[in-house]
Amino acid sequence: MKQQDFSNHARFVKGFHGLTFLLLLAILVLAIINLVHVMGEPFWVVSGMLPLLTAIVLILIAFYARAFALKAQDRAIRAEENLRHFILTGKPLPAALKMGQIIAIRFAPDEELVQLAALAAKDNMAPVDIKKTIVNWRADHNRA
Repeated sequence: MKQQDFSNHARFVKGFHGLTFLLLLAILVLAIINLVHVMGEPFWVVSGMLPLLTAIVLILIAFYARAFALKAQDRAIRAEENLRHFILTGKPLPAALKMGQIIAIRFAPDEELVQLAALAAKDNMAPVDIKKTIVNWRADHNRA
């Protein structure tokens, strides 16, 4: 497996981030075209609005399914990093850390975690700056 670092740690899943988005967009555009095409015909509300409403519902389902999964993942990351910090220091993570900062800190090895967490909280570092500060990247190969 390729060595993970700041330059290649982001995950892009072509089937989800690319294909699914494009298909949802195509369904929405086609539903709008259909609505315009059937407007004024008998039962146009049903034959025109049903595909549009279906497209909107599919987009909402895709958005919320992703948002709910990310929220659960964020909670797991917070708990994991809080435990790791507690094991190393006997104290929880600094309360000033925001979720994005905690997510960025998870890539730091144990040797850098405590100092980086304190610095991130004190200086209110942006997640990208936290990731750039990490010297020895701790790869995350267990994500989906």
